[in-house]
Amino acid sequence: MKKITYIFIIIGVFSVSAFAQDKGSVFIENATLVTVTDDIIENGDILITNGVITQIGTDLSAPAGVTVIDGTGKFVMPGIIDAHSHLNTVSTNEARNPVTAEVTMEESIDPNEVSIYRALAGGVTSIHLMHGSANVIGGQGETLKLRYGSTQDGMRFDGAKRTIKFALGENPTRVHGQGNGILPRTRMGVEQIIRSHFDEALDYRVKREAYLSAKQKYESDRRGRTAPPVPVAKNLRYDVLNDIIDGEILVHCHSYRADEILMLMRVFNDYGIKNYTFQHANEAFKVAPEIAKNGAYTSVFADWWAYKFEVYYSTAFNATILNENGVTNSINSDSNELIRHLNHEAAKTVRYGQTSEADALKMITINPAMQLGIADKVGSLEVGKQGDIAIWSGHPLSIYSKVEQTYIDGTKYFDLANDPVDMRIDISSDDNYEESFTTGFIKGREADACMSDVFQLIQE
Repeated sequence: MKKITYIFIIIGVFSVSAFAQDKGSVFIENATLVTVTDDIIENGDILITNGVITQIGTDLSAPAGVTVIDGTGKFVMPGIIDAHSHLNTVSTNEARNPVTAEVTMEESIDPNEVSIYRALAGGVTSIHLMHGSANVIGGQGETLKLRYGSTQDGMRFDGAKRTIKFALGENPTRVHGQGNGILPRTRMGVEQIIRSHFDEALDYRVKREAYLSAKQKYESDRRGRTAPPVPVAKNLRYDVLNDIIDGEILVHCHSYRADEILMLMRVFNDYGIKNYTFQHANEAFKVAPEIAKNGAYTSVFADWWAYKFEVYYSTAFNATILNENGVTNSINSDSNELIRHLNHEAAKTVRYGQTSEADALKMITINPAMQLGIADKVGSLEVGKQGDIAIWSGHPLSIYSKVEQTYIDGTKYFDLANDPVDMRIDISSDDNYEESFTTGFIKGREADACMSDVFQLIQE
């Protein structure tokens, strides 16, 4: 009996540790601190205690027992945040219905994907994991911290806002109209899908609340003077849509053309929806003042274009034009390869549009944090925020700079000085080492990441 008890104790301890999110302490001294939301601090010190930034300044002292890192000649900045990623998903598109608000990426996280480690090597600490863009109203996303080697639960960003994926234009019309012969087949149909489902959700809520009220009255009527109400079943899809209308869920919408961007803003205004981000948004520069007026966000590529017909009208000045019009804009990857050097993508806004270095860095730190509802926790070096940082060999926007160490909650997850060789290949039983080394990354925009898994469906 005692042996059995001991076994349960061991299992219990293992279960707790498996889901624990490690928090560490570290002191970095004499570094250039890129705070993002405040001035750059030369010869600065930063202390992270139990996963939280507790001190920032100069001539600080390290507490006893805390690891000390010499930051002389190095730059420290908040971890990069990618607002649009499919980095470690195991489910990309639930493509059989144009509205799938009830599904979620919550259980579609692969914590062992080696691309997580490669993203850490690029200074990325958090991602917004979404499925693809087959659905007009898709499923719910998941904001993650890249705690490589953890579990699904261990990777979740505690306290992050709920999000959902929408998609406009060619992707949903191709999958449903052309592929399945169902609505929507046109951009007009995309709008109709959104409006009709919001209307149905609102109607459902009225009926559901009336039923619950009548049910409560019936159950409290001990004399049986009232008739039992006709049940209105709980509908998870409509519940999620109502949460969107109520502002409980942040919308991230796959979009390209200016006309469809204007359309969704009009629709959202009609339903009182305020907090949303246009993803990709290649033609957002055409309607930048309107986007700013509506308080919408954008999350764009630095210069990707022409990989499909509806993105031929693009410009590398997109991010700069949006920024100068007061739009909170971020730069995302949508790619397991591009995520490794989002600092270079931000630097392109300086090169093409003469965006300030400060604003360029905001596009991969505090701006995506705002779009994900986590800006009070990460995205800048501030006392009280979580210790998600990267130590760079030089200025983060320089093509010559490398990430030397990456920390999440004060715990080190990447160290260039101790970089295992086998983390640079894809492991597959069908590949030998040489093949894996040369074909491990999808280069550039060879595949539409948001449309992964649906091309076979269209051909059927």
